[in-house]
Parts: sequence; C-alpha cells; structure tokens
Amino acid sequence: MAVNGVPATGSSDGDNTRINNVPIDRAWINARLSDRDDQLYIILTRSGLIHDVIPSSAETVAALQSSLNAASIIDVAGGWVTPGLIDCHTHLVFAGHRANEFEQRLQGVSYETIARQGGGIMATVQQTRKASFDELLKLSMPRVQALIDQGVTTVEIKSGYGLELETELKMLRAARELESRLPVRVSTTFLGAHALPPEYHNNADGYIDFLCREVLPAVATEQLADAVDMFCEGIGFSVEQCRRLFEVAAKHGLPVKGHTEQLSCLGGTRLVSEFKGLSADHLEYLDEAGVKAMAQAGTVAVLLPGAFYYLRETKLPPIELLRQYGVPMAIATDFNPGSSPLLSLRLMMNMACVLFGLTPDEALKGVTVNAAQALGLQDMTGKLLPGMQADFCVWNISCPAELASELAVNTLHQRVFAGEPG
Repeated sequence: MAVNGVPATGSSDGDNTRINNVPIDRAWINARLSDRDDQLYIILTRSGLIHDVIPSSAETVAALQSSLNAASIIDVAGGWVTPGLIDCHTHLVFAGHRANEFEQRLQGVSYETIARQGGGIMATVQQTRKASFDELLKLSMPRVQALIDQGVTTVEIKSGYGLELETELKMLRAARELESRLPVRVSTTFLGAHALPPEYHNNADGYIDFLCREVLPAVATEQLADAVDMFCEGIGFSVEQCRRLFEVAAKHGLPVKGHTEQLSCLGGTRLVSEFKGLSADHLEYLDEAGVKAMAQAGTVAVLLPGAFYYLRETKLPPIELLRQYGVPMAIATDFNPGSSPLLSLRLMMNMACVLFGLTPDEALKGVTVNAAQALGLQDMTGKLLPGMQADFCVWNISCPAELASELAVNTLHQRVFAGEPG
C-alpha cells in the first residue's frame, strides 16, 4: 500500500507508519479543512508537528489502517477542522473584581472618569499586589481552562497589575507556570507601562525611568516576557515616554506592541510601527497615517470588540482603511476585570462581525493565522501546514461561518494540542 504515492509500512518505532521513511504518530482522516476546498483530507502528525495534509482516498486510508494502531487513527467523519484558536491579547492574571464599576458605567460615568478617581486599573493593582503567587495561580487556572474548553491552544497573558518590581515579576512567573500545568501555549507580555502607580503620582517620567532602569532589565534577565507592551493614551503614557521604554526593550532583544488609539489619536500606533512592532491593539481612533505605518511595518491590528461593547463605545475602528492597506486583523478577548470580563473568543468573533463589520472568514483568520502573527508565532502555529505545531480543532458544524454566527452550544468536538487529542 502507499500513502500519497509513498509506501506505508510498519516500523521499529512501534505501531507507527512511515511516510518518506518518517514515522507518523497519528492520522486524522475524513476531515474538511476551513482553508481549503470542500473535499476530505487526512492530517498526519509526528512528534507534535503536522507532518503532512493530503487529500483522502480509499487507498490512503487502507494503507494507514494496515500500518497504524487503530487508536492512532481518528475518523473525523466529515467534521470541519481549523487551526487551534489563539487569544492574542489578555490580562487574565489578576486578583479582585470591579463589578462596582460596571454599575457606575450604567449610570453614565465614563471609563476615563473612573480611572481618574482611582478606580479602573489601579483598583485591580491594589488587589493583585496583595495576592500571593499561589493565589494568582489558583485564580488564573480556571480562566485559562475556560479558553481551552472552547478550542484555544495559544493564549497571550500580560502583566501590568503590579506596577512595581515584585508584583510584575510575580504575574509573569504565574503566567509561565500556567503553561507548565495546562495543555496550552502561553505567550507572555510585560506591560509595566499600563498605568501610573500612586508611588509616582504626577511623575510619569520618573516611573518610566524606574521601568527602564530596574523592572524591564529584571524581566529580561529572568526571561519572563516574550514582548513589551504599553498604554499610550491621555490616561496612560505619552508617545515619548513609550519610546524610551521601547528603546530599552530593543536593547534586550524584545519585540514590542501597544495599546494605542483606544480613546484618542496620540500617534502610539505610528510609534509601534516605527519599532516594527508585532501589533497595535484597540485602534478605535486610528487615523490613515497610522494605518499606512502599520502596513509598511507589517504590524498586526488587534481588534478588541469586547472592550468596545462593555464600555459602550461608539467610535468604530477603521476597518475599511485596514482592508484597503492590507493590514492583517486579529481578534482577541482582552479579558480583564474592568473593561472586558469576557472569556469567549467565539463571542469576540461574533462581535467583530456584528459590531465592526468583519466577515466570518476574516473573523476566523483573526483568531488563527493573524493572531499568530500578532504574537510573532506565525512560523509555529495558526495554519494547517507541514512543519507547523499540530494545534487544531475539530468542530461539529455545517460550515466554518457557524463559528462566528452561532453561539448557542459549544460545537467543539475535539481539541488537539501539540499532536495530543484532549
């Protein structure tokens, strides 16, 4: 027998079959692929990677059945397979809650006003500083598990609720520990420039000095972060203050990204693009100059419809401009206790379509291939191609558009992470 024209035989590697003399661990047969035509395919995996994706045929299936252990052949039975979902912007390591702010906003108090009154991010900072490492881990694990249960295989987690050395490190260590305890890939981001802590009241420059001099070097030395983020906004930090942080990040070999143009247009997106940043996120007030800069830099636009919805914003991100300039659009939950306490990436896909006007196909790309690029992981995950991580989902759906259009039940049939079904 032959698989894709190549003899398939038993091997000394146990029950594995060999393709081009390479042992295959598992085969998913009779799969429909979201990024291809409507015919059936076979996904072959080896050592946690996709070895090949080939058209299905009776001869190919018979060859696999004669060589692989029956338990290593998973019949998808015409189910749709997508890359594993990627949540590329979260703040899920924190303590405390901010339900009182939800009530305030319903009474007409703005997010910016709450922040200036000592609420918002600083309210969470106070609770997170008090929490131990073990407490943060205990609080965070069910949040990550909730994403896993919906098909997420990669999640980004930011710091930013410490705003001083020990708590920032504690948050990032907890994020790293989550990856060792759960079947998920975690990308960590240092967000020390999230807000101005009370210790540096009216001294934003001094706080940026502290981050550049003490905190970021400690984060880099311990290899706790995969990227550096900042909040460039009137209630956050100026473009020049963020530039100083980015310059230190570059010295440590860390890529950058930014919370930009959420409440006003300060030029933070152009700064991120100047540093060839991975992504600029939020972007409701992004102008054409910023879009053009992103296109030239290869920076991904991360849309966060959960925060837009939860804060009852009205200014839409410039979707048509992003399309016009060919800027990749990713979608994320922005899960956090104050402005987006929502842990459903598929809900974000739906919101991106309903609120922002994305197509279901754009939404699916936004939580797979484009989300991977927003984390600098485009050569590892987000696509169903040979050599990529074997991270994918099998769905009980009639077409891929259902992933964005219907949310009544969880249609995930099987989640595969690094080649292991779960």
